[in-house]
Amino acid sequence: MALLEAKEIGFSYGEKQILTDVSFTLDSAQVTAVIGPNGSGKTTLLKIINGTLFPASGEMLIAGRKTQNWPRRELAATAAIVPQETPAVFPFYAEEIVLMGRFPHLSGLRFEGDGDYRIVQEAMRQTDCLSFAARRFAELSAGERQRVLIARALAQEPQVLLLDESTAFLDLKHQVHFLNLLRQLNETQKLTVIFVTHDINLAAQYADQIIMLESGKIYAIGNSAEVITADNIKKVYEVEVLVDCNPQSGLPRMTIVK
Repeated sequence: MALLEAKEIGFSYGEKQILTDVSFTLDSAQVTAVIGPNGSGKTTLLKIINGTLFPASGEMLIAGRKTQNWPRRELAATAAIVPQETPAVFPFYAEEIVLMGRFPHLSGLRFEGDGDYRIVQEAMRQTDCLSFAARRFAELSAGERQRVLIARALAQEPQVLLLDESTAFLDLKHQVHFLNLLRQLNETQKLTVIFVTHDINLAAQYADQIIMLESGKIYAIGNSAEVITADNIKKVYEVEVLVDCNPQSGLPRMTIVK
């Protein structure tokens, strides 16, 4: 049985149709990239997978159960999402933000224990943000805040990690560090990863499977060689590109044609 299954999902905001007949299955321990132009429904799809939004038509299932039927705490312990941006409204410390990731695992009147703090410390170490654990979240740079939010998601110990443009604010060093970390967690802990990105080359190099959206529909789905083609990109993005092979990995590499 597939870990995630979307069955003819439709969703709209008022009269504006965002997703139409979106269907796919994802196995556990798979890294999937979701690509497509602005307004193609990428973020909305992540929110539907996470149960933040429910489809207006069709079904979204995790482990064979509709997201509507999952208890919220149980769903939060299964799927964690890292949004594009989180406003720094309250004066929390970075470590407190990460500690919030343990909430789905706390029951009744139980407060965080030593085990929870060890998980938080490890998540912050993995994302290279331990050095500013005692700084206010609002005082951090955009890239530092994003690393804290990724650490919070890892502290949830999810089976499914959803990332919405999570490398956008990271510098090159931390992009590479984070993507290698995702691969490591995917291989050692069987973590299922779904990440939205505008970086087509990044998707080609790190994803086992790519979903390409166009105007709320799946235009192409498959491995990088099947999806990242000059014809597909020209049709969906309306841009002329050259697609060849990365000389090191052998995977597709895209270059914009002037």
